[in-house]
Amino acid sequence: MTDEPPLRRRAAQRQAGDGPHNGKPSAPGDVGPDPMPDGPVPLTAPREGTPAPAETPDQLAELVGRFAAGTGPVAVDAERASGYRYTQRAYLVQLRRAGAGTTLIDPLPLGDLHTLDEAIADAEWVLHAASQDLPCLADLGLRPRRLFDTELAARLAGFERVGLAALTEQLLGYTLEKHHSAADWSSRPLPESWLTYAALDVELLVDLRDVLAAELVAQDKAEWAAEEFAALVAWGAQPPRQRPDPWRRTSGIHRIRGARAQARVRAMWYARDTIAARRDTAPGRVLPDAAIIAAAELDPKDERTLLTLPGFGGRSVRRLARTWIDALAEARALPDDALPVTPPLDGPPPPHRWAERDPVAAARLARCRAVVTETAATHTLPPENLITPDSIRRLAWTPPEEITPETVAATLRGYGARAWQVALIADNLSEALTPAP
Repeated sequence: MTDEPPLRRRAAQRQAGDGPHNGKPSAPGDVGPDPMPDGPVPLTAPREGTPAPAETPDQLAELVGRFAAGTGPVAVDAERASGYRYTQRAYLVQLRRAGAGTTLIDPLPLGDLHTLDEAIADAEWVLHAASQDLPCLADLGLRPRRLFDTELAARLAGFERVGLAALTEQLLGYTLEKHHSAADWSSRPLPESWLTYAALDVELLVDLRDVLAAELVAQDKAEWAAEEFAALVAWGAQPPRQRPDPWRRTSGIHRIRGARAQARVRAMWYARDTIAARRDTAPGRVLPDAAIIAAAELDPKDERTLLTLPGFGGRSVRRLARTWIDALAEARALPDDALPVTPPLDGPPPPHRWAERDPVAAARLARCRAVVTETAATHTLPPENLITPDSIRRLAWTPPEEITPETVAATLRGYGARAWQVALIADNLSEALTPAP
């Protein structure tokens, strides 16, 4: 099996230097298939047709052999059921490789996919927005040793629209429909149209990788991307960290004042989480965050009052009314020493409070942010990809005792900054941290 010639030809031209390079993101028509008078071409089916998902050990063994014999990078994607299920597990895995074609895998009956991981261990994996899929792929035993993230590459290259559909249209001349992106991929059987949509997500990934890699070379950013991709691989290899006090992320909790009211949020959050985990249902489908906040504010003592609050009108929510009332009663009965305690601040305070608490630090932060903004604009980068905002806040709030380019660089590296990021901004940040005479 071979890839479509026009895409390969144009990508090769870019890598050979035959395409237009001006240090800026390419305009539509600069790369991809030959320009077409009627605009981008809708991509409605994979080149070899839509494959049926592999769901038996024999089918898995066959595709493992095909992908082991394939050549070049492997395009990888996964579909979850966010908003429908409690976990973030993968309910479909898609792959494509030259010589192997496209395959779909139903991981539910198969579970572990370590044999596939071994077959493509030496290949570069191509993903779009890799940080979204790496955790669920790792759960299946799939962990890349090398990767290329097309979304991250597009950000580094300065493209404003970095969604997969936007990039394939701009750079390859094909449009992808994304109307199944929020579907419930845990449902079975999966409709044929969904399978086609999933297969198309990896259809052009390697072609897109080639064009973006050439663009990064043209902009002298290939080494930057390599450092970012290596950091992603290292991050994906780590076990997921559990957030302390996850109930504090309830939407709208900023409106809740007082430890007793926060205890009500906590009690209802954990009651909901227990039910959601048991049902394997997204917590928001059991009880919306807004309903938890409303109940925490009013603290109803009986079911009749509770069911008048916003978010408690659904039939399934009403059936659990006693659960919510019991959770509120549990919070009400807590002794004072069992109430939530505000955790110690990890890092500097919110920036809007700096001017009041430490005007000198606020001025440092403003100067450091200006450095980041100017440097990012000079190199056609989003500021958050140049350096994380949290790193700048920490640096400005607690700068090194002796401010030099070397100490600033060491501090940034301690916050996880990559070498290319440190090289671009450490010198100017050291000047920004030093107050003017």
